[in-house]
Amino acid sequence: MRIACLGGGPAGIYFAISMRLRNPEHEVHVFERNKSGDTFGWGVVFSDQTLENLQRNDPVSAQTISDSFAHWDDIEVAVGDRSVTSSGHGFIGIGRKRLLQILQNRARELGVEMHFETEFSADLSTYADFDLIVACDGINSQIRTNNAERFGVDIQVKRNRFCWLGTTKLFDAFAFIFEKTEHGWIWAHAYRFDETHSTFIVECSPETWTGLGLDKMEPEESVAFCEHVFARHLDGHPLISNATHLRGSAAWINFRRVLCDRWSFDNVVLLGDAAHTAHFSIGSGTKLAIEDAIKLAEVLNRPGMADRATLTRALAEYQEERHVEVLKIQNSARNSTEWFETLDRYLGFELPQFAYSLMTRSQRVSHENLRLRDKAWLEDVERWFAGADANPAQPIFTPFTLRGLTLANRVVVPPMLTYSADPDGKANDFHTVHYGSRALGGAGLVMTEMLAVSPEGRTTPACPGLYDDAQVATWRAINAFAHQHSKAKTCAQLGHAGARAACRTPETGYDVRLDQPWPIVSAAAQAWKEGGIVPAALDEADMACVIADFTAATQRAEAAGFDMIELQAGHGNLLSSFITPVMN
Repeated sequence: MRIACLGGGPAGIYFAISMRLRNPEHEVHVFERNKSGDTFGWGVVFSDQTLENLQRNDPVSAQTISDSFAHWDDIEVAVGDRSVTSSGHGFIGIGRKRLLQILQNRARELGVEMHFETEFSADLSTYADFDLIVACDGINSQIRTNNAERFGVDIQVKRNRFCWLGTTKLFDAFAFIFEKTEHGWIWAHAYRFDETHSTFIVECSPETWTGLGLDKMEPEESVAFCEHVFARHLDGHPLISNATHLRGSAAWINFRRVLCDRWSFDNVVLLGDAAHTAHFSIGSGTKLAIEDAIKLAEVLNRPGMADRATLTRALAEYQEERHVEVLKIQNSARNSTEWFETLDRYLGFELPQFAYSLMTRSQRVSHENLRLRDKAWLEDVERWFAGADANPAQPIFTPFTLRGLTLANRVVVPPMLTYSADPDGKANDFHTVHYGSRALGGAGLVMTEMLAVSPEGRTTPACPGLYDDAQVATWRAINAFAHQHSKAKTCAQLGHAGARAACRTPETGYDVRLDQPWPIVSAAAQAWKEGGIVPAALDEADMACVIADFTAATQRAEAAGFDMIELQAGHGNLLSSFITPVMN
């Protein structure tokens, strides 16, 4: 095959290497607009699994890359002048410039044609004499942008601003450093990637960014400002920018999450960041790009690629497999991104809980995974969380007190509609077994499905209620059983279905109106969904009646022995209709 790789980053070059390794007859050209030694990143983080993939694919370059790795085990979380360190995390990193040098040298050895300082055209007809066009031109891909509809592009611009810097300070751990300023918090993601430099990514909310005036500073000013903010952690070492060609605040960018429904059309295929991105806070962008390159080379290493149908099937297989792996990482990256975007939720935590929250933010690292990494550190956290006199335990199994109610643990059985009540709204044997077994299962709190406060407040005729004194007895028996045979507390969720009332049970679909619906009410005369029943808008007298219904149902719940009451104010039900602009 004659192949054009548009973009000379790690993805494009490693794909070129992989193709030549499989068949030296492939003619592979890499076109890159920058000089051979130019790069605008600092360090690259790999996992052990990625290194294994590199070794299987090309042991020669893998060995050279491995010899250049910096290794570290610790994560340090520093908030102001306080810090905590956890070990056993096993990171490996390499300078992006060094990685590119290794890959470029290996590509040349294998006969890849490298074209630096060459602007490639987004006009694909320019490459009509190539069998395959690989768009590996990064997060701002021209090829993807010019063919957005064909690729089904979805780009989400994330909230926070960040600036990619380096420093000569060598961090012994992967450091997350948080400093408070008069305009909010600003933080750094820092890690060593070779014997002389560390990556130092500075991030903050847009409010802090503008409040500090970073939006108006020239690059030299903003670097100096960051040096001042993080001075206690830099030990006199400078921060360095390799984006000096940018003016004003252009070095401060918003992360762009890229998704594509289709990774190829005709003989054009996306690779790496051109196809998908993952937030820098989990450090997987280069990993994904290289693994893309390996898989793409694998599916193309088959006979018959001159046939367009065969090529199309190969590219579809490439996307099918890689798409799953990418989504796993992107889901973790989304969780991590949102953690940093909602940082104010966590900054009030004491340091042990804050560090624990940070380390588990992506949901790829579980509680027990932390135990495998650093048992002593985790047991200290567990002991701190449970209290000095308690034995270490997973936080979910520690007691929780809400006002005067103390739960044995933090496991909660949430409300789940069962559509199993009698026609008169009474609970029955099904509910006795269902809720009794949930209590015996060991949960600290068992919540009922929504119990309607009036007959017309039921979602379906098979939904239970507490609108009649006759409905109390079965719930009293269920609660007595739970309290006698388990440590579980019970909670009655009280509610009124509002515009979602008078529907069939879901055997024929959700929110399907009854053939003979009862009158329904809501905050406004607006159907829950198109074609649904239009409710009557409540007036003040109606509201007084609804309040009385909730009050009476609460008294019945107390008489039934429930330990707690929850009001259902979501999902488009009556209380929800008053607080959402969609329905009011």
